[in-house]
Amino acid sequence: MIDVETLIDHVRTYNPKSNSEKIRMAYAYGLKMHEGQTRHSGEPYFTHPIEVAVILAGQHLDDATLITALLHDTVEDTNSTYQEVTEMFGQEIADLVDGVTKLTNIELSSKETQQAENFRKLFLAMSKDLRVLLVKLADRLHNMRTIKHMRPEKQIKKAQETMDIFAPLAGRMGMQWMREELEDLSFQILNPEARSSIIRRFITLRSQTGDLIPQITKDIREALSAAHITAKISGREKKPFSVWRKMEEKKQSFSRLSDIYGFRIITDSEEDSYRALGVVHRRWKAVPGRFKDYISQPKSNGYRSIHTTVSGRDGKMVEIQIRTQDMHEMAEVGVAAHWAYRDGRQASNQFSVDPVEWLASLNERIEGSDDHEEFFEHVKLEMFADQVFCFTPKGDVISLPRGATPIDFAYAIHTRIGAACVGAKVDGHRVPLWTRLRNGQSVDIQTAVGQRPQSSWMEIAKTGRARTAIRRALREEHREGFVKLGAELARVALEHVGKRASDKALSTAAKKLGLPKKEDLLAALGSAEMTGADLVKALYPELLHDQSGEVNQPAGRIVGLDPEQFAQPAECCQPLPGERIVGIATRGKGVLVHTIHCEALIDYEDQPERWIDLRWTDGKGAPNNIATVEITMANDAGVLGRICTLIGEQNANISDLSFVDKKPDFYRVDIDIQVRDVEHLMNVVTAVEADSDIAQVRQTKRQPVLA
Repeated sequence: MIDVETLIDHVRTYNPKSNSEKIRMAYAYGLKMHEGQTRHSGEPYFTHPIEVAVILAGQHLDDATLITALLHDTVEDTNSTYQEVTEMFGQEIADLVDGVTKLTNIELSSKETQQAENFRKLFLAMSKDLRVLLVKLADRLHNMRTIKHMRPEKQIKKAQETMDIFAPLAGRMGMQWMREELEDLSFQILNPEARSSIIRRFITLRSQTGDLIPQITKDIREALSAAHITAKISGREKKPFSVWRKMEEKKQSFSRLSDIYGFRIITDSEEDSYRALGVVHRRWKAVPGRFKDYISQPKSNGYRSIHTTVSGRDGKMVEIQIRTQDMHEMAEVGVAAHWAYRDGRQASNQFSVDPVEWLASLNERIEGSDDHEEFFEHVKLEMFADQVFCFTPKGDVISLPRGATPIDFAYAIHTRIGAACVGAKVDGHRVPLWTRLRNGQSVDIQTAVGQRPQSSWMEIAKTGRARTAIRRALREEHREGFVKLGAELARVALEHVGKRASDKALSTAAKKLGLPKKEDLLAALGSAEMTGADLVKALYPELLHDQSGEVNQPAGRIVGLDPEQFAQPAECCQPLPGERIVGIATRGKGVLVHTIHCEALIDYEDQPERWIDLRWTDGKGAPNNIATVEITMANDAGVLGRICTLIGEQNANISDLSFVDKKPDFYRVDIDIQVRDVEHLMNVVTAVEADSDIAQVRQTKRQPVLA
């Protein structure tokens, strides 16, 4: 664990005006807060925040970012509070620490839909201050460097999350070195055999041909020197994951793969960069279609460089990047350059971009998605995408991801242009709409009044913006027909189980399935996005199967009690299997079991010795747990009997019933129901709520009974 003075000395090398005392104070505070905590490796926990700060200091970042790194786990994992951090270090740092804490609490490795929603939260959190994401990326990098100390299943989960989300985010930020390292560390966990295979093939290649890197570097240096161009030249083998990805994409073996070597030429000026390109192309044969000029057309994150691939020594294809020193420094830190120091001054790089404008442009490129999965699809597409630049007839530049088509080009200009597209000319020649566009082409979109997006365009479009607009237009066009068909399908599905497709039932099902209104449910049924069985399952799951085979073990048993202790549910909250629970030791009554959110637990906050950590066993047991629901129903003949029947159909038993309030038009009734678990209770509530004569159904909470 490096000491604070070593960290401060390093920061002073690039920022002499650094507030060393504040860094010392953050170091001491973090060390105190994490005292006694250890990592999986057995090291003191505070070694992790220090290493995160060191990674960020390596990018020459400002004091606020480094202090946030030192404190980023204090509010989450110690007794520290947001208020305390604010008082000691100021509002800016407290907000940054809070932002990192919120990012940490977003669980990203989960079901696709939930993952997409969490991705929205991630973008919202990072939109307030991108330094939050910088700290989180450095945090993830150090965790990946030390991941071998975690359980194997945890390693796989974290590595997949890193590969899917954090690595491409680092790349989108312009921090390519971090993206490559995160990918390679993840690759080592997710596919160690493939990584080892790539490394062995590199070793075999070196033994057969010698180390080509210094040889090719010497060739480039001699060619540039002859043209009187001063430049720094470096070369390297591509990272194992980068090579593996190319092999997978191109379906080629290692021996047939080109450009497994990469070289970089750093010149003194932009003019020298273009002169160096001329020298390289005169000396070696350029590979067609592999030239990109990001100097004249920079990427949105500020990245500038010339990329070309040539056939070098012994016919080996090599990728060469040419840029100036300023461009190189920007390429190393990306958007983070806004907070970086150079020669003791902040944000002096002329190519650094405004992070607020950059984030706004990123959000604009992924805006307009109607649902979570579309959003997730667009974000991943935009983060992984390489770019091509095409021109409108007026000379305006349109930036698109690699593989984009004229349909994408049309929608990039305007949704109205995309919807009315009937054809396209590329460089003056009419081409099919599925043509893949290349850098520098001029594209002219032909439109016609009355044209509508075609379903076949979904296969043609590559950008999220175009696909979202097409999908929305197709849905709107067919929605009315889908709703009518869905209504008939709903009627048949519910009649099959003896129920009626009333407006109330359909609205209740829509709510249960997370849809805004019943028309959306009917449209989903009519378009085959949902089946009649899904509708019945949402309203009456117990009618879909025979419950006799569901009891697989005595669920409802509680784990965490001593052999001599016995437990009983607290009447105030009526805990059910499936809910988080805690036990309170009582005199003469054993252990009272409460739900974790029970208000009665407030009375025991100053008695921690009475608290017992409990949990339910897994499985589905018999319906012998009591839950009380309050039902507000119409005062009409037969309503109460129908409700009792509905409860019985859900394989739940009524153990008690009492009228709470009787009015001429409505009754309020408390019903004690025997259910298996909290999921069973929710099924009963949904089935009852779907009845047209029910105004409200809710689980009631009784008055606390204190021990």
